Amino acid sequence: MRSIAIIPARGESKRIPRKNIKDFLGKPIIAYSIEAALNSGLFDEVMVSTDDINIANIAKKIGAEVPFMRTHKNADDYATTVEVLLEVIHNYEAIGMSFKYGCCIYPTAPFVTPEILLKSKELLVQKEYDCVFPVLQFSSPIQRALQMNPDGRIEMFYPEFQTIRSQDLPPAYHDSGQFYWFDILALKKNRQLWTHNTGAIPLSALQAHDIDNEEDWSIAEFKFQITFGKNKNKGNA
Repeated sequence: MRSIAIIPARGESKRIPRKNIKDFLGKPIIAYSIEAALNSGLFDEVMVSTDDINIANIAKKIGAEVPFMRTHKNADDYATTVEVLLEVIHNYEAIGMSFKYGCCIYPTAPFVTPEILLKSKELLVQKEYDCVFPVLQFSSPIQRALQMNPDGRIEMFYPEFQTIRSQDLPPAYHDSGQFYWFDILALKKNRQLWTHNTGAIPLSALQAHDIDNEEDWSIAEFKFQITFGKNKNKGNA
């Protein structure tokens, strides 16, 4: 059953300029996603979807395919991940290449490993899910979340949980923002990744870090070195 890794990496980035190819501990951050996909041995094709020729050249140097450039329509601030994925799938089918499974790996996900990719695909196939992605547990119970009123006073979103101990509340999770394994027929049918038939792989706090600003970037580099040591990032980029 053929599989494709799709790494969406457009050229524009508002909060961190040139984010997708910014240096992360010695090499472009997109290199980590490409190398994890290549080293996993899970994919018949590892490709980067981009509208930027510089990103395309870097991706090809690392070992990814860039058989076509992303359209302008799917490279603006309003394009969704699903629209980008469907465009890639359509373009491959137009040249006679089809796949059973896809994996959308974000270009700023240096914590992704071949092992977690394999574990997630096995869950997708075994459970016949539409999609599987990694999640992180919230560090505090979301049922005890607080809000601040305009006058500065704190109150609970859900006051009914105020007297319930934290350890007695069920854990809650959020998307780690790393990747999505998906069944391609299900994606084409539903035109969304998350469906009622979606599974998840829980990660530890040291296995992921969302990068939205420069502070996040510095924290991610620190966590990466704690998790993997200082040698994992070495290699050709």
